[in-house]
Amino acid sequence: MIKILYNKFDKQLISQLPLAEFEGKIVVVVNPKETKKAVDYLLKSEILGVDTETRPSFKRGRVHLVSLLQVSNMDTCFLFRLNYTGITSDIKRLLEDVTVPKVGLSLHDDVISLSKRANFTPGAFIDLQHHVKELGVEDLSLQKLYANFFGEKISKAQQLSNWEADILSEKQKKYAATDAWACIMIYKEYLRLKESNDFILKTVQQQEETEES
Repeated sequence: MIKILYNKFDKQLISQLPLAEFEGKIVVVVNPKETKKAVDYLLKSEILGVDTETRPSFKRGRVHLVSLLQVSNMDTCFLFRLNYTGITSDIKRLLEDVTVPKVGLSLHDDVISLSKRANFTPGAFIDLQHHVKELGVEDLSLQKLYANFFGEKISKAQQLSNWEADILSEKQKKYAATDAWACIMIYKEYLRLKESNDFILKTVQQQEETEES
């Protein structure tokens, strides 16, 4: 079946779409000693999705360090609570790894945020925003991209929640894991469509708006 993609997906339509959520296992890592086992597991994967979360600041001039690094394969997502673990040598090993592709969105911003916790040389990172343009897709936000590629909605309700809370809520964990996993899904579909050319791009004119990952 030919897939229809849009150069720009109408944001107003997203609320009507069925919800997409990560249904795999979610593991929260708060102890620095636990990072080695988690990283060893992740680096056995074929591909990984990555994202970060930072506690929002509602005071001018006050900026928090990145709170969470979420890294997922198709089945399991690890939530590294960096405000507890910091960037351990094993997390640095993960970030610098060049053997397993790590897909994300607006990765330049994530790398800058992570670098404020520890210096590292970015490894095999793939930024979706640089690739979907090859199909004529102009959207940059994860929510719009997922809706465009799959006709499903990713909730952003937890985006401005407290990522440094003593215990992350189930909704926060699901949100964080879904964002990392969704990057893999979009990238795999991008590769399939690029190879098969099994899509039609419809061009729509929309008013310019600020895109957020």
